[in-house]
Amino acid sequence: MPKQKTHKATSKILKKKKNGTLTYKVSGGNHKTGKDTSKAVRQRRGKGVLAKGEASRLKSVI
Repeated sequence: MPKQKTHKATSKILKKKKNGTLTYKVSGGNHKTGKDTSKAVRQRRGKGVLAKGEASRLKSVI
């Protein structure tokens, strides 16, 4: 059986950490943030962590 190819769009968005969790950049933090609260802008700077069920499904395509 041939190897499964990497889904390039998904691999560019998600990053795999050493402990196996998948992270992604939180959306909505690039521009037009003047109307948002400081807390909301600050929270979008960090990385989002994918849920366990979603991560197990997407690990095979990365």
